[in-house]
Amino acid sequence: MNILFIGDIVGHGGRAAVQKLVPELRREFNLSMVIANAENIAAGAGLTNSCLKDLRKSVDFFTAGDHVWDQKDFEKEIPGIHDIVRPANLSHLQPGVGMKIVRNPVAGEIAVIALQGKVFMRDSACCPFETAEKLLKEIPGNVKTILVDFHAEATSEKIAMGYFLDGKVTAVIGTHTHVQTNDAKILANGTAYLTDAGMVGAEYSVLGRKVEDVLFKFRTGMPRRLPVAEGPVRLDGCVINYDHNTGKALSITPISRITEV
Repeated sequence: MNILFIGDIVGHGGRAAVQKLVPELRREFNLSMVIANAENIAAGAGLTNSCLKDLRKSVDFFTAGDHVWDQKDFEKEIPGIHDIVRPANLSHLQPGVGMKIVRNPVAGEIAVIALQGKVFMRDSACCPFETAEKLLKEIPGNVKTILVDFHAEATSEKIAMGYFLDGKVTAVIGTHTHVQTNDAKILANGTAYLTDAGMVGAEYSVLGRKVEDVLFKFRTGMPRRLPVAEGPVRLDGCVINYDHNTGKALSITPISRITEV
């Protein structure tokens, strides 16, 4: 079976690109399921249920990261949203959950886990390695397919997580840095790994934001709004082919497509 995982979707242009390109990708790769990191879909920072509705015809399930609470009302919305996970290693007092077992539309079930890194990240997260160990013990034995979105800054922390979970999960896919890395591989014990899936955002931008505003902030050190950039949008992600009977990954193929929106 083939699952498409899509990197961080940025703003309205990112949502439009997903709506346009994913139907084509479903046909091209014979996809059974599409999962996307959606933590930047609302004006480039955070989520709203309204924005998620725009994507539900294209995407089957969503993950989130450190910007999950950037939109002030989302903490009230997330308890009623059944197709999303936020980082599991946040405080248990925060709304939402970090793992869900969902039905693959074609066959079987898949456990989707979101984790947040600690290195160079916000201080609110607990140890992602301990959290991963705990969650794996909670997954029923008949659920063989497990996908982990590790939302982290440091490549070393992401790579370490890949080896830590090798043979225990189907895939460990990194998000957060918005730049697709060139290290997709199947690890020794059958786990697909990619340090960062990339983003769905403007091709000519700084991580999806307008270049001139980011340059101003870097050069002056002064605070400045960083609006979402417009223009052609690049959709980054990867296709994971796996055996649903064993949960082992067979291949991982990075993809990157550009479209006008």
